[in-house]
Amino acid sequence: MAESILITGGAGFIGRYVSRALLDRGDHVRVLDSFIEQVHADRGADGLDSEVEVVRGDVRDPDAVRRALKGVDKVVHLAAEVGVGQSMYAIDRYVSVNDHGTAVLFQQLIDQPVKRVVVASSMSVYGEGLYRDADGNLVEDAVRRPRSGPDAPWDPLDSKGRPLVPVPTPEWKRPSLASVYAIGKFVQERLTLTVSPTYGMEGVALRLWNVYGAGQALSNPYTGVLAIFAARLQNGQPPMIFEDGQQRRDFVHVEDAARAFVLALDRPQAAGGVYNIGSGVDRTVQEVAADLATAMGRTGIQPEIAGKTRAGDIRHNIPDITKAREELGYAAQHLDFTADLAELAEWVARQQARDRVSQARNELELRGLVA
Repeated sequence: MAESILITGGAGFIGRYVSRALLDRGDHVRVLDSFIEQVHADRGADGLDSEVEVVRGDVRDPDAVRRALKGVDKVVHLAAEVGVGQSMYAIDRYVSVNDHGTAVLFQQLIDQPVKRVVVASSMSVYGEGLYRDADGNLVEDAVRRPRSGPDAPWDPLDSKGRPLVPVPTPEWKRPSLASVYAIGKFVQERLTLTVSPTYGMEGVALRLWNVYGAGQALSNPYTGVLAIFAARLQNGQPPMIFEDGQQRRDFVHVEDAARAFVLALDRPQAAGGVYNIGSGVDRTVQEVAADLATAMGRTGIQPEIAGKTRAGDIRHNIPDITKAREELGYAAQHLDFTADLAELAEWVARQQARDRVSQARNELELRGLVA
C-alpha cells in the first residue's frame, strides 16, 4: 500500500535517489530541505522529480518541520552537515544542524508521530575500524600514535609495536568518536533509537560508508571523496590524498544506498536496529584515485600524496554487512566498480565543477588541523 514519506535533506545527493526509489513503487514523497549554497549552489531544486512535494525550510525550524510532517507515515532523516574536516572548525554549525536539528524533528514527532524513522548515520562513529593483531586477537580500540618521523608507520600498532591488520567492522564494535561530525552522527542515531519507541514509533539507523555516483555536489570540497577527486581531475588538477594513500575504505554506489533506505523503511525486523551499508569490497584511496583518473581519461595526472594527517581522520575502516544482508535483505548490486566509475565520468564531463579543494585545505592548515 502506498505511503507518504518525508525525507529531510531530501534534495541532496542521496535524498534524490531515495525519492526516485520511493516514487517508483507508488509512494508519495515530500522533501524538507534548506537548499544551502555549499551543497546546492550549482542546481538548487533542479533535478528533483516533478512528483516530489518540496517544503523549503530548515530542519531546525519547528514550524517548517511541523508543516512537513503533516499527514506523513514514515520519515527518512538525511538532513545534516557533512564533512569530517570542516566539522573540526565549524563546530557550532555542525552541532546546531546535526544534533539540534534532529532534536527539533523529534520534538515535533511527539505531537505528530509516524510509523518509522530511518536515520542516516555514518561509518565515522566507529573511529578506527576493527583490527586483528599478530596473535589473532581482535582489537576494538586501536589508536594511532603521532608519527615520530618520516619513516614511522601510518598504521596502528599493538602494545608490542606490531602492525594491526584491518578486518571487516561489525555493528557491535564500540564507537570511538574521532571528529565533531562523528559525534553528531552518533547523537542523531541515538536520538532516533531512543525517542522513537518512547512515543510508539520505530527507529532504524543506517551507518553508511563512502557513497558515490552521478549527482554528487562536485563544487563542495567536503563532500564524498570521489566527487572531490572528480572535481580536481576535471579541472586538470591532481587529486589530493592525505597520509600515504594506503588507507582502506569501502565505496558504495548511491543506488545501493537508496535501496537500503527503502528496505529499512519496510522490514519489520529492522525496528530498533543499526546496520552497516557498504559494498562489501574495500580499496585503498590511492587505487580509487587512479581508477577514477583512468575513467576520466586523465591518466597523466598523478595524485598528490600529502604525507600529512588531517584531524578527525582514521586509518582503516571497512564494513561487515552480514547483519544488513540477513535482516534487511540488503546486498550491493553495483559491484562492477570500473563500469560505475565510467558512468560517473560521463556525468562529470557534462558538469561545471568549481575546484575548491585547495581553499578547503588551506582553511584546515591555518587552523592547525593538518600535521
